Amino acid sequence: MPALEWRPLTKADAQSSADLLNAIETADRIGEHYTADDTLQELIDPFSDLERASLAAFDGDRMVGYVKTRYKQHPEEIHRVFLDGGVHPDYRRQGIGTRLVEAGIAGAKAVHELHHPTLKLAIDIHKAEHIAGTKELFAAQGFSPARCFQRMEHPLGTVGEAPLPDGFQAEQWARDLDEEFRLVRNESFADHWGATPVNADAWQNKFTNHTLQPEISFLLRDKATGAPVSLVLTLFWAADTEATGIRDAHFMVIGTIPGYRNRGLASAAIAHALRAAAEHGYDQASLAVDTASAAGAPGVFERAGFTPKMRYVRWAREA
Repeated sequence: MPALEWRPLTKADAQSSADLLNAIETADRIGEHYTADDTLQELIDPFSDLERASLAAFDGDRMVGYVKTRYKQHPEEIHRVFLDGGVHPDYRRQGIGTRLVEAGIAGAKAVHELHHPTLKLAIDIHKAEHIAGTKELFAAQGFSPARCFQRMEHPLGTVGEAPLPDGFQAEQWARDLDEEFRLVRNESFADHWGATPVNADAWQNKFTNHTLQPEISFLLRDKATGAPVSLVLTLFWAADTEATGIRDAHFMVIGTIPGYRNRGLASAAIAHALRAAAEHGYDQASLAVDTASAAGAPGVFERAGFTPKMRYVRWAREA
């Protein structure tokens, strides 16, 4: 292993993190590009304890690897701590990845003991299936595949009408509706694998930050009761467009509360968002879906015109 400086991440590392992630993209080709603003949002995540549960490796001024954790605020039976990290392509197969994963496991245990010591701990890592070496690295550290997710894409050209079911209206995201968006998301995802409620601070950090696209984010409301019941929340990363020339509207959150499912509301909300994305000059829409979704989400998205593009594996380790 080369002589490197090892220390926890800080919010001052936003540009170094972006540079590293963009270098990783050149090798792994997962379609993710970053600016310093993008990585700063992750570094200031209120549920990422950088001091206790992160580690970065530097060769001089250049960050060449990192790991950080994200713990849950309100887990129930299992506290799933998420590890995120990577190693610069020029520094792989030198033991850096192993040290980082080991540090991530230790950090996950530390934040678990601090916040939810009475619950069972599971540690998750989410990586594209095709990335070389990940299977061997994670298996050697006691991780096994727990779930598969699929990135799906929809080319946008001329999009047809998007009528809503009778009795419902669509409302574009606005600041005074933001809390309703959050609450619909939480109720919609309450029965999803691994999902927990998102509080207001985490919602702002992860969803309604500088990447939010209000003109392509919609809430469906029951006219009779006034209840918000379904949503599509869309994000956009300028760095991706700068690198690829493609304007991608990423449907980050799609959901319908349980009492209103099987009425075509999710399909209607998606169609409404697709039409808005096309009208605003986007080239494609994308989303990620749990392939084992109990609600049959992959089929809903396929019927809406999305096609599978890249598979991700959720690796898990009980600790």
